[in-house]
Amino acid sequence: MLAGLTTLAYLIAGTIGSRSCQLPVIATKVIDHRLADSKIKSFSRWIANEHVSLQGYFLPFVQALLAVLCANPIAIAIDGSVVGRNCITLMASVVYKNRALPICWLVVTGSKGHFKESVHMELVNQLKDIIPATARVVLLGDGEFDGSNLIRLIQQYGWSFVLRTSKNRVLIEQDDPFSFRHICPVHHEEYFWIPNVRFDQTNSPSFDAIVWHSNEYEDPVYLITNIAPVGESLYWYRKRFKIETMFSDKKSRGFNIHKSHLSKPERVAKLLIVTALAYIFIIYFGLLAMRDDFIKNIHRSDRCDLSLFTLGLRALEYLLNHRKKMKPTIQLCLFSP
Repeated sequence: MLAGLTTLAYLIAGTIGSRSCQLPVIATKVIDHRLADSKIKSFSRWIANEHVSLQGYFLPFVQALLAVLCANPIAIAIDGSVVGRNCITLMASVVYKNRALPICWLVVTGSKGHFKESVHMELVNQLKDIIPATARVVLLGDGEFDGSNLIRLIQQYGWSFVLRTSKNRVLIEQDDPFSFRHICPVHHEEYFWIPNVRFDQTNSPSFDAIVWHSNEYEDPVYLITNIAPVGESLYWYRKRFKIETMFSDKKSRGFNIHKSHLSKPERVAKLLIVTALAYIFIIYFGLLAMRDDFIKNIHRSDRCDLSLFTLGLRALEYLLNHRKKMKPTIQLCLFSP
């Protein structure tokens, strides 16, 4: 286990330093006595090792993080993205300070497209195992996460949800069917709320429906939720888009996980342990940079218009270039809401 953690540390450092998820490129940024081929083989063995798992190498960090964040209600955003070669991941992330921090995921073979509802439910079950039982959870998802079985499972766990759905989805209100597309607020920043509806399916769970026409979107947004009032539902749903920012950070703006060249889902899932820890590590450094007056070394002093991810990268680069140390803290209090 110790050797595995050492290799993981090398992988994280090399991924951040190279901004790449390709093992040969990562090896160029890992400074030790080994030859390049030896480092690459070591990284490959770790990625292929069947004993390397999310439970052993990642969840202990996440559980400590969630224990701090769960003092307040937490938003969990779920979305999918392309990772590796012909692999896609379904990932759940906790929203924190305009960033989504990855906490668990599943990887399957495929290209762009929707996941099966059974995969959605498997991820939610995985979430249930790691989120503290006392936490108030608000689950957020885009249009593919509106399955009846998934909603029933979320309600079974006592969680709240705000999920997007299609305008063509047929709903039932007091035994009368209707479609979202027939309801549209006249002006922007207006909404139409329909309480206690269900899908036109046998044993469909009940929920509230919202047609929301916002200045942020060209067309109305169709939502289903178990949160009232409407204003609170919309407040939570706006947080969903932070997971897309996180995927961008881990791709083109960060580690280029989509160019890793790995094609086996189980190996891509292990590589995501590396990028997830690297991402959280950088966000943590961004928080440290904002503490006291360190930020003046990497950004303008009158205001801050950079994301925590960019601040973290700048802070690390500054410390390495100037051979300086930032006073560390082992406490997670910086992650408190």
